Amino acid sequence: DQQPRHYVSKISKIVIDLPDQPLRYTSVPNAINTDGVWGEAGINAENVAMSATETITSNERVLGADPLVQSGIGEEDMLTIVLPYIHSAREGVLRLGSLLKKYGTYEKNGIAFSDTDEVWFIETIGGHHWLAQRVPDDSYVTVPNQLGIQEVDFSDNDNFLYSDDLEEFIKNNHLDLSFDGKINSRLTFGSHADNDHHYNTPRAWFIQKFLTPSVSQDPMSDTIPFAQKPFRKITIEDIKYLLSGHYQDTVYDPYGTTGTEAEKKAFRPIGINRTGELSILQLRSDRPEGYRALQWIAFGSMPFNTLIPFYTNIEDTPAYLRDTTNRVTSENFYWINRLIAALADSHYHEVIASIEQYQERTLSQDHAAIIATDKDAAGLAGKELTDFLTRSNQEITDRIKEETEELLNEVLFTVSNLMHNKFARGDN
Repeated sequence: DQQPRHYVSKISKIVIDLPDQPLRYTSVPNAINTDGVWGEAGINAENVAMSATETITSNERVLGADPLVQSGIGEEDMLTIVLPYIHSAREGVLRLGSLLKKYGTYEKNGIAFSDTDEVWFIETIGGHHWLAQRVPDDSYVTVPNQLGIQEVDFSDNDNFLYSDDLEEFIKNNHLDLSFDGKINSRLTFGSHADNDHHYNTPRAWFIQKFLTPSVSQDPMSDTIPFAQKPFRKITIEDIKYLLSGHYQDTVYDPYGTTGTEAEKKAFRPIGINRTGELSILQLRSDRPEGYRALQWIAFGSMPFNTLIPFYTNIEDTPAYLRDTTNRVTSENFYWINRLIAALADSHYHEVIASIEQYQERTLSQDHAAIIATDKDAAGLAGKELTDFLTRSNQEITDRIKEETEELLNEVLFTVSNLMHNKFARGDN
């Protein structure tokens, strides 16, 4: 009932009339909305998830043939105008595709949709075109800030969806760079800049090195696969570790002890200092629809924080996350994580043990809380279930708040004792 029917973008000023009867949905919007909503990630009442977005790249040939539209839609808008109106991942791709065709976009983005049957990844191409691939059931995909989809089969509509005129667009603008006529989207629509080798490809390399260790690749390679098979099933903890990644156990680790200063600064870390939020969108097909969906949330720089699992069939969000201010305060989960990270960064080796213990402890408690909540939710329905899950989220958050405040105490104490102006009477 809070969803707008007459949507106005803050950045492009585009005006869109939205459908009636939107679904309830979660999002992780800007705390200060002077630049718009930026909903980023969420799950709706039909247990369809959307992650919007991953900023990607393009090239001059594409942008010349289909220029960006400054009055179009962008990351600020996409979750708000798509997620409340879709009932499957495939429907999400098609709705967003129709909006791109009608309004255009002023930027280049990749967006993920998922339900319990399918995961799709859609990439925008120029101002109005798009291409989406269904993620194979036995695979994961890695998408740094770079167009990722590779080989395209236009005859396989079970696994590829695209703009109505995409094949004609490629042909008329001579965008196909292959010798055999087989379209590779990354080569056709993507970038191949020197900066990609430092900002993008190493992140895909690190993730695939961890999840598929049998494959040997160069961190600066332009051909790291979009989709790759893991050597085992992937856990929530794996995702947290990888999205906290700073090239651990390599010479490129900025906190490492083996690389040169140049090597430590060569690649952009995954868990970068300026991260605002992370959402892991989990749809558990073996649970009833009423409590199937979990949105795991972390704020701030990833190596130093933890995840909070939220049931999404709820009516309210705990103030610790909901009411982030533009004033620094340890009473917000966002700001306390920023404070811990800023303190820990300069004394990484002295405090990382405390942080790792905190992460293990809180994630263990998260799993215990989910097991208990699932058990107690069995048999509940309607408002009774929603109220119960809302209370469960609050209890989980209260526990995380206590643990995080204790971590701040530990880190602050350790770092304070290492200040340069320390002096003991025995030092003279």
